[in-house]
Amino acid sequence: MSGPARQATVGRAAILVAAKGGLLREVTAGDFLELLDAEEPAQPRHDYSAVSWRMLRELGVFGPAAPAALAELRTARQRTPAELIGRYQLACQPVRDLLVDYLQERQPALDYTSLDQLAQHLGRCFWQDIERHHPGISTLHLPAGVATAWKHRLRTKITVPRPGGAAQQGPRLTCRHTLLAVRALYLDLAQWAAEDPARWGRWAVPSPVTKTDVNYRKEDRHRKSRMDARTRERLPVLPALVRHATQHHQHAGQLLRAARQARPGAAFTAAGQALIRSVTRAPTPSVWADDPVTGKRRNLTREEDQAFWTWAIIEVLRATGVRVEELLELSHHSLVQYRLPGTGELVPLLQIVPSKTDTERLLIVSPELADALSAIITRLQEPSGKIPLVPAYDGHERTWLPPAPMLFQRRAGTETRRICHSTVRNMLYTALARSGLRDADGKPLRYTPHDFRRLFITDAILAGLPPHIAQVIAGHRDINVTLGYKAVYPDEVIQAHLAFLARRRALRPTDEYRTPTDAEWEQFLGHFERRKVSTGLCGRAFATPCIHEHACIRCPMLWPDPAQRPRIAEIRDNLTARISEAEREGWLGEIEGLKISLTGAHDKLAQIDRRVRNQPIALGIPAIPAPPQATDPIR
Repeated sequence: MSGPARQATVGRAAILVAAKGGLLREVTAGDFLELLDAEEPAQPRHDYSAVSWRMLRELGVFGPAAPAALAELRTARQRTPAELIGRYQLACQPVRDLLVDYLQERQPALDYTSLDQLAQHLGRCFWQDIERHHPGISTLHLPAGVATAWKHRLRTKITVPRPGGAAQQGPRLTCRHTLLAVRALYLDLAQWAAEDPARWGRWAVPSPVTKTDVNYRKEDRHRKSRMDARTRERLPVLPALVRHATQHHQHAGQLLRAARQARPGAAFTAAGQALIRSVTRAPTPSVWADDPVTGKRRNLTREEDQAFWTWAIIEVLRATGVRVEELLELSHHSLVQYRLPGTGELVPLLQIVPSKTDTERLLIVSPELADALSAIITRLQEPSGKIPLVPAYDGHERTWLPPAPMLFQRRAGTETRRICHSTVRNMLYTALARSGLRDADGKPLRYTPHDFRRLFITDAILAGLPPHIAQVIAGHRDINVTLGYKAVYPDEVIQAHLAFLARRRALRPTDEYRTPTDAEWEQFLGHFERRKVSTGLCGRAFATPCIHEHACIRCPMLWPDPAQRPRIAEIRDNLTARISEAEREGWLGEIEGLKISLTGAHDKLAQIDRRVRNQPIALGIPAIPAPPQATDPIR
C-alpha cells in the first residue's frame, strides 16, 4: 500500500470510530458508505476509497458477509416490478397495480434487462404519456382520439433546440418496440381473461394498437439496406484497421521496453520516436517519458496497456464474431480440447457461455485466434502460472458474478477489474480516430463491437461457408437472422449475372454475337427511317413483316401523330361515306372491311385525344399587378 492510501485508510478509520463510538470492528458497511457520501463534495481525484474498503475488510471490519470489492455495494441492483413501475409516479392506482401484476406474470420468462425495458415501454412511453396529455383516464379502453394522439406523439421525435435555434421534428425509429409491447399487453390480458376472469376480466378491452400499426415490413427492408451498406463499407477496410492496431501495439511495446532500459533523465529512441525518460519524485509502477516535440509527459505503461487490449479485442472479435457480452465473459476455463474420433487429433475449442439465446456453443480456435488468446494468457499469468480471479458485474442482470479467471481483465487504479462494455467501445473509437479511416462522406469511420459480428458472418458466407453452419457458429436460433446479417455485395450479383449471360450465350447461335457488316448496320438504321408513315410512326420490331399489309389505320402498332388528326378525321369521314355508298349499292363484300378500318380510325382519334388531355398546360409566368395609384383626398 502506498503512503497516501495508507494515510487515507487510517484517517477514515479514525473518523468512523470517533463519529460512531465503540470499537473499529463494530463499524458496518453502511457506516463506511455514509462516510463516503459525506466526503463526496470535497472528494479529491484519488480518494483511495476502494483501497480503504479492502484493507478494513481484511482486518475483519464490516463482518464476514461484506463483499470483497467496494464496487459491489455501489452498483445498481435489480428492482422489483413495483419499483420499476414506481419510477414513473402514475396517478391512476388501478392501472399502476395492473402493470405491476403484468410484469410479475412476465418476469419468470424474461431476463432483467427485458423486464426493465418492458416497464419503460408500458410505464413511461405508454401510460405516463397518456396521463400527462389526457389526465383523468382510469381505464385501458382508450377513446379513438386519445389513442390516435398518443401514437402520433410516439412516432414523432422532437429534437431539443440549441440556444437560438428552432425545435426539429422527425420520425422516431424506436417507436415500434413500444407499440409491440402495448399490443402484447392487451392481447395477453384478453387471453388471461378467458383463463381467469375474476382477476383479468375487467381489463379485457380492444387494443389501441392494431395489426397495421405494428407492420414494419417496409421499415425492416430499409433497416436491412442500411445495415448492408454499413457492412459493405467496413469490410474492405477491416484489414487496414487490423494492421494499424497491430502496428500500434508493437510500437507501444517497443517504446515501453526502451524506456525501462533507459535511466531517468536519459534520452532513448524506439519506433521512430525520440523521448526522454521522466524523473519522478517517488518510484511509481508506471513508466513516464517526456516528449520534446510536444512538451507533454506520457504514461508509456498506460499507452502500452491500451494498445495491447485494443489489439486483443479487435483480433478476438473479428476471428469469432461473438457478441460483446460473450467476449467479456471469456475465461481461462473457456479453452477446451476435443479429440477427433477418426484421427485422434486434438482440436482446440473456445466455449461460449450462454448469453442472449441461453445456448452454449463451441468455436474452433484458428491460428490467429490462438495467437491472440496466448498473448492474453501470457500477459495475465502470475508467477505461479494462474490467472487472477476477479468478480464481474453483469450489467444486463444487475448482479455480480462469482470470481473467475476472466481473460479480459486489467489493472484499474488500485485493483484488477474486468473490462466493461464502455471501455471496449472507447478503445475502438480511439483506434479508429488514430487510424484516420474515413467513410464515403469523408467523416471518421465508426465501428461498434456488433459490426465485427456482421463482418464475420458476411465474410464467412461469401467465402463458401454454408448458411446453416454459420447459424450454429453465430448462435442464432433462426437461419433467417443469420441471412439478415449477411450483406449481399454488388460484386456477388455481378459475377452471378455474368455467369448467367455466359451460359445463355453458349446456348444461342454464335452468329448473333458476331460484328455486324456495313450492309446489316445500314439496313438496321434504315428500318427507323421506314417507320414514318403519313399518320404517325409504325412501332413494329426490326425485321418483322407488316401484319396488315400496310393498312396502317387498322394496325395496333401505329402510333398516331397529334398533328395528323385532321388527316385521320378526313379518313374517318371518307370511310363513313364509303360504307354508306356500299350499303346503298349492295357491295356487301366491302362493308365488313370498311367497318374494321373505321373502328381503327376511331381508335386512333381516341388515342390522340387522350394524349392531348394528359399533356401539361403551360400557364405562363404570372404578372405582378401594378400597385394602385394614390388619389387626392376629397376636400
